[in-house]
Amino acid sequence: MTSPVLHYVEREALILRRLWRGIVFSQFISPTLYLVAMGIGLGTLVDAAGTRIDGLTYLEFVAPGLMAATVMQSSTGEALWPVLAGFKWMGFYHGMAASPMRPQDVFTGTVAWIGIRLTLSATIFLFVATILGAVLSPFGVLAIPAAVLSALALAAPLCAFSATQETDHRFALVLRFITLPMFLFSATFFPLSQLPVLLRPLAWISPLWHGVELCRDATTGSLAPGGWLMVLAHIAILCGYLALGFVWGLRAFTRRLST
Repeated sequence: MTSPVLHYVEREALILRRLWRGIVFSQFISPTLYLVAMGIGLGTLVDAAGTRIDGLTYLEFVAPGLMAATVMQSSTGEALWPVLAGFKWMGFYHGMAASPMRPQDVFTGTVAWIGIRLTLSATIFLFVATILGAVLSPFGVLAIPAAVLSALALAAPLCAFSATQETDHRFALVLRFITLPMFLFSATFFPLSQLPVLLRPLAWISPLWHGVELCRDATTGSLAPGGWLMVLAHIAILCGYLALGFVWGLRAFTRRLST
């Protein structure tokens, strides 16, 4: 018997089949602009000053951070408005729950499809970064699952949060006070050591920082201080965030679709 989650993914894939050209084009343009502007434009000034960050050019340093951050930004959009639309504006989640699909299947399918979309985004970004010379190691391909895992660590709890909302009024607060600070202060554009000591713990609890570190280890082919122990710690923390999001999400979707 086919899993209900696969039916959900199939539905979304059929929709994507009609829209994929515009989506792929926009996701190709976005990383190109980011990398050219920050990695090459600003990077030229940084490199001209003779500054190296851990032995890397600025493009090599910033590219994996931008990859993780861009994928996480995409996950935020996927986990907020489309999920609320499924409950409130379009109501297709209720239609699914009226079928043999359970609320748990709906939530799991939602997160699974977000993961598929994010994998596409991460692959395109890595492809562009490789063309521009920002990927130094064949292990750079591991940056794709690293970026997706860190993004899902945020997307799962945001899906659960969206299931508790009646309007999108609070979504702007999520972007302003969660996504944007993570984007700016999770070692995406500069080493964490440049932050004041009191602010560094805020980066440590951010799923994006763990994703940036994993992506940077992969694309450069060298491990940060702490070696494999830190890699395992990053993965464990991200899996913990994802697990907590799943627990909350399963309960939130069940409560919302059972009333």
